[in-house]
Amino acid sequence: MIRGHIIELKPNNVQANHFARACGVARKAYNWALYEWQRQYALDKAYREACLATGIEIDTKKLNKPSQAKLRRELNAIKRELFPYMLEVTKCAPQAAIMQLGDAYNNFFKGLTKYPTARKKGRDDKFSLSNDQFAIKGKSIRIPNLGWVRLKEALRFDGKIMSATISKRGGKWFVSVAVEMQASSLPTKKTGKSVGIDLGITDLLVLSDGTKIKAPNPLKTNLKRLRQLNKALSRTKKGSKNREKAKTKLSRLHYKIRCIRQDSLHQITTKLINDFDVLAIEDLNVKGMVKNRRLSRAISDLGFFEFKRQLIYKANEQGKVVKSVGRFYPSSKTCSNCNHILGKDELTLKIREWICPACQVSHNRDLNASINILNNATVILTAA
Repeated sequence: MIRGHIIELKPNNVQANHFARACGVARKAYNWALYEWQRQYALDKAYREACLATGIEIDTKKLNKPSQAKLRRELNAIKRELFPYMLEVTKCAPQAAIMQLGDAYNNFFKGLTKYPTARKKGRDDKFSLSNDQFAIKGKSIRIPNLGWVRLKEALRFDGKIMSATISKRGGKWFVSVAVEMQASSLPTKKTGKSVGIDLGITDLLVLSDGTKIKAPNPLKTNLKRLRQLNKALSRTKKGSKNREKAKTKLSRLHYKIRCIRQDSLHQITTKLINDFDVLAIEDLNVKGMVKNRRLSRAISDLGFFEFKRQLIYKANEQGKVVKSVGRFYPSSKTCSNCNHILGKDELTLKIREWICPACQVSHNRDLNASINILNNATVILTAA
């Protein structure tokens, strides 16, 4: 089991400048490798098509066959001449960036992600280190070509340190340390309880036992300030010091919103895992839902995907079970008492309470949905 611990760094100005240069090197290596991959792939494609058109057998030795390992060797051969500034930072920065590009292509070919795109300054400020290139001692981390940098707290997890990624968020620097931990030998607390979970907008969660959990809505709360900072940024001159200050303020607010959302979801998912052994959720089409212009901002503010991700990995750690009901199952329109299903136009989003025409039982829309989710979830999402 690999866990990540994100710790805020406390660099001085010299160290912060070094981090910025390392991020620039990683970004340059990634974008160079992306361009080379596309160029070599295009040459291979043109060669294959020419061979097929002329009836010539394809000579595999003439194919470039781009890969992350090959591109890393090519960069090592030319960086001293073309990119000498790369030697000023750790060698892991460009090498790890190209390996990450290789992972991005692998995920794309598997259909898991979209086609890789170029990294941008201010958005992708990060670089990675392998476990033999850094050391952690107490509240300090040693960075190659730089030395010891202070940490805001000590590493919490015990185990084999695998890697570290240093990144910038909201004008602050952080290190994410990946630690391989042994499976816990402590007995897991079992409650014998099961629960169905209906995700919503007004109430983030409605549980099948009647519990309602309100959504934190950090974006909605800070929307006025966010608009003010966006407007202030748009009025500054590109390349000016005032623009950099405005970008930093905006970045800090985005980071604050993200932290509030993450913290709230962590508290909610941890309590659910502690209180229940089996948790049933719905397989929502979030991409389709955000296409609704009236609901897209509210849905994005809730963090449905992050809730599901946290719930599954915490359930795996504690030996609990997370199940899912089919995406097209009409949980809200099905009577949990007699299984009567309402017609397409009988239950609009405005209707929160309804009476089953078959058995005359009164239902709260969200509570009824959570009960149906619990009774009909069959797809197990957690590890066996």
